[in-house]
Amino acid sequence: MTEVPKPVTAHELLKMKERGERIVVLTCYDALFARLLDASDIDILLVGDSVNQVLAGAETTLSATLDQMLYHTRSVRRGAERAMVICDMPFLSYQVSKEEAIRNCGRVMAETGCHGVKLEGGRPMAETVRALVDRGIPVMGHLGLTPQSVHALGGYRVQGRDRDTAERLAHDAKALEEAGAFAIVLELIPAPLASQITRSVAIPTIGIGAGPACDGQVLVVHDMLGLNDRFAAKFVKRYATLAEDVREAARLFAAEVREGRYPGPEHSFEK
Repeated sequence: MTEVPKPVTAHELLKMKERGERIVVLTCYDALFARLLDASDIDILLVGDSVNQVLAGAETTLSATLDQMLYHTRSVRRGAERAMVICDMPFLSYQVSKEEAIRNCGRVMAETGCHGVKLEGGRPMAETVRALVDRGIPVMGHLGLTPQSVHALGGYRVQGRDRDTAERLAHDAKALEEAGAFAIVLELIPAPLASQITRSVAIPTIGIGAGPACDGQVLVVHDMLGLNDRFAAKFVKRYATLAEDVREAARLFAAEVREGRYPGPEHSFEK
């Protein structure tokens, strides 16, 4: 009898930080990848609003809708048994008011079976985070380069390089912790600042372009696998080069079809 894996929980993530165990996070968008990653002991599957960039070719995350996030989060949840599944709440689904945030985040939890939501922003979002947590909705925060604010930030740039911004980010992290967030993504901030924030909070930090001192690391699975080979960033390490494998397989398929070598007898039905 196959043993059902023990699911990762927010409580377990806190224990992992206490034990000094690194947390592994990948962003994915469908059940097939979720099954593969879940079988590889990935701790958290983040259903990112980056879906519109990675799969739909959009320039930013801003066009992702709540209906899209519901669809993709349901798909990922179907493929995951052990991993914690977190839904990235899309632009304007939680910023307008606390009431709307509760309604939309509650809908995500109820309709997808996910284990929590992720919101961007620091102190201005702390009251909303507290309102969600008080209603039983686990919240992951997100600081630094917050993609939904890319135009206000002047593009995809490292944040926290000057003292004032660094101090604000440190205060934001404490505000999210005090509001009840169970973890914080730190994106594109200097490694020393990420290290300082990680030491200053009791909840886990998940880095992306934030250096090695964070409690965990996250990459988009398509970047990590080298499928999205048009995207190049300093913080991305490619653990495979699957884009070329896909192109080569497609070329081989096309050649065999054109030459009449596929399908062969072994792929055909005689009656």
